[in-house]
Amino acid sequence: MSLPTTPRLLRINQVAAETGLTARTIRYYEEVGLLEPAARSEGDYRLYDDSDLERLQFIRSLRDDAGFSLAQIGQLLEDEDARERNRERLRQTDDPDERRSLLLDARERVDHQIEILEAKAARLRTMIDEAHVRRRHLDSHLVELEGGPKPHPERDR
Repeated sequence: MSLPTTPRLLRINQVAAETGLTARTIRYYEEVGLLEPAARSEGDYRLYDDSDLERLQFIRSLRDDAGFSLAQIGQLLEDEDARERNRERLRQTDDPDERRSLLLDARERVDHQIEILEAKAARLRTMIDEAHVRRRHLDSHLVELEGGPKPHPERDR
């Protein structure tokens, strides 16, 4: 018979070392509602579990890799938290009307996430398209240097 394992709880400096975030950033995320420590020690130190580490890594990825603002991250996390609560309630009920309501709410939240992600993707697509235009413009100047046509013949007038 195996004994239940105690979840690993880390202090903020340990979490900072594991996530690459500063303790100040982690405290700020808590302050603005993006994170809630799993527990507090007897000395009132913040204690974080593995799910907190995952959440912090997700926040960091959204912020650094995808360029989301903290407000957008908060919206995405809020929808994800609500979906998780709905998932638990869904497991606990057999009432078809309640299940339908929970599923519709979850679908609305996913639609909201899709809307946020698609808006970000559209902004990125525009930025990429603009960068391609700049590159083509630079390429035309390089062609001119090699004896090709001038990119702006109208400027010679």
